[in-house]
Amino acid sequence: MKKRVDLSLPEFGFVVATRAALGAGIGLLASASLCKRSRKRLGASLLTFGALTTLPALYLLSGREFPAWARPTWLPRAS
Repeated sequence: MKKRVDLSLPEFGFVVATRAALGAGIGLLASASLCKRSRKRLGASLLTFGALTTLPALYLLSGREFPAWARPTWLPRAS
């Protein structure tokens, strides 16, 4: 069963950016295109960013309300 999720453009961009950062981090860790030290640092940073921003993305996709302390400033208030 599929659930329809309506996202604003900033919300959609946020979800896409978190997935892209996570994927790029994993890709850099698995590749051999940069020197090993740079690749590990950049890959680990992107992987960490993508993993840490997954929770807010899941809140957006599930339709749950953010806790007041974690609410992004760009996100409009739910009516």
